[in-house]
Amino acid sequence: MVSSPREEGTKRQRNVKRLAVLGQEDSSVKLLEELVFGAEEELLERLVEGEESEDEGGARQQLQAKRKAAWVDEDDELEEEVDMKHRFRRNLMKGEAESTMTKQKLQQRMREQRIKVEFETSSGFCVCTRSDSHFVSLCCEDEEEEEDEDDLLRRTGNFVGLSDSLPSGILRMKKCLHANGARPSEDRLTTVQFHPSAQVVMTAGLDRSVSLFQVDGKTNPKIQSIHLERFPVHKAQFSVNGETVIATSLKNKMFYLYDMMEGRVSPVHTIRGLNEARVKEFSVCPEGGALLLTGTNGYLHLLTLKTKEVVHSMKINGDVCGVAFSHDGSKVFANSEEGEVYVWDMRSSRCVHRFTDDGCVKGTSIATSRNGQYLACGSQSGVVNVYSQEACLNSANPKPLKAVMNLLTSATALAFNPTSEILAIASRAEDEAVRLVHLPSLTVFSNFPVAKRKVVYRASCLDFSPHSGFFSLANNKGHAPLFRLLHYRDF
Repeated sequence: MVSSPREEGTKRQRNVKRLAVLGQEDSSVKLLEELVFGAEEELLERLVEGEESEDEGGARQQLQAKRKAAWVDEDDELEEEVDMKHRFRRNLMKGEAESTMTKQKLQQRMREQRIKVEFETSSGFCVCTRSDSHFVSLCCEDEEEEEDEDDLLRRTGNFVGLSDSLPSGILRMKKCLHANGARPSEDRLTTVQFHPSAQVVMTAGLDRSVSLFQVDGKTNPKIQSIHLERFPVHKAQFSVNGETVIATSLKNKMFYLYDMMEGRVSPVHTIRGLNEARVKEFSVCPEGGALLLTGTNGYLHLLTLKTKEVVHSMKINGDVCGVAFSHDGSKVFANSEEGEVYVWDMRSSRCVHRFTDDGCVKGTSIATSRNGQYLACGSQSGVVNVYSQEACLNSANPKPLKAVMNLLTSATALAFNPTSEILAIASRAEDEAVRLVHLPSLTVFSNFPVAKRKVVYRASCLDFSPHSGFFSLANNKGHAPLFRLLHYRDF
C-alpha cells in the first residue's frame, strides 16, 4: 500500500517529536545532579578551590612542623658582611670579587660545597683536598653550633660557669652561723684558726678556754672544749700536722700543749735557754716541731717542741711587732716597730737582708702569701703596703705594689688566703674595721663588711679555711663570725 505524501509528512513530524523527547533530560535527575555536584561550571570552580585549599593546608602543616623562634631580633634581618679572606673561608671564594659575602650566601655556598664533597665520596672516588675535608668538618660544626644555639635560646637558667680566677669588685659570700655559735665565749676572743686538714675550727679567748667546732655552715656543732685554770689565752695555734694545740697567755712564762689524739693537756713550765719573763707571741715553723718565740728588746728565739729548749736566738733593732715565714720555711721576715723589716735565714740564723717599709713610722704587723709572691706590712697609721717578695729580697728600698689605705686605725691583723688571691686586713681599735683586698687587681672588695649593719665588731684575728671556702675572725664580743666564700667550692 502506497502512502500518500500527506501521510508521510505527518509521520515524519511525529518521529522528530519523539526524538526530541528522548534527547531531553529528566528535570528531577538534573536537579539531583545540581544538588550533589552543582552546575558544571560551579563544579569546576569547587574542584580548583579544593586543590588550592589542600596546597594551603599542606604549607600550613609544614610551617607548623618547623620550630618556631623564641623571639625575633630585628638585627638578625640585617645582612651582615663576612670577611672571606679569613684562612678558614678563603677556599670558598670563586674570585677576588668575593672578598666579602653575606651570611645567607655564605651558608648557601657551604651547603653546596658539602653536597659536592659528600657526592664525590659516596661515588667511590674522593677528590677532597685537605682544605675540603677541613671545610666539611667546619660545616658540620657550624650546623651543630646552630642547633646548640637554637636549643640554648629556648631554655632559661644560669649559663655562666664559675671562673677559676677570683673576680674583683664584688666578693660572692654568704653569712653563716657563728663558728662558735654552739659555745660563745664569755669574754673577748683572741684566736680563731681552721684545722690544716680536718673540717674543724678552733677558738680561744680570755675566758680561759679553747674550743673545737665542726664546720658545716649551718649548726657548727661543738666537738670539745677545754678549760685552762687561771690562764686567759692570748694566742692558740695548731701544730703543722694538726695533732697538737699550742696555747700561750698574757703574763705567764708557762704555756700549754693540748694533744688532740690522746686528749691530754700538758703544761710546759720551764724552757731551757730562755731568759724572758713571759711567753706571749709565737709562730709555728712550717717545717714542724719548732716554735719561733717573740721576746723583748728585739729577740727571736727558736724553740724545739721535742726537748723544750731554745736552740737559736736572733736579734733585730727595736722591738719585734710581727714575724712571717716564707712559703718554704727557709726564711723568716721580722717587722720592727721602727719601720724596718729583717730577713733571717732559718738554717744559719743569719740576717741575710733588711729593708725599710715605705712610709712607715711604726710597724704593727706582717704577713706573707703561700705562693711566695706577696709580702704585706701593716703600720700604726692604718696603711698596709703590699710588696713583691722578690723585690723585698733584692732591694733595700723596695716600692710597694699597692698602699692600701682603707683602715683609719692601726693595722693589727693581716692574713692571706691559701690561693694568694685575697688579703684580709683588720684593726682591733675600731668596729667593722676589716677589709678584703683582691690581690690580682690590688683593689678592695666593696661589699665587705656590710654597711649600716654591725657584724664584725672589733676583730683581733683572721683566718681562711685550707681551700678558702670559709673565712672567719675573732671579735671582742666573744663571737667568731663565719662567712662562706662562694667562689671556692672546697672547704
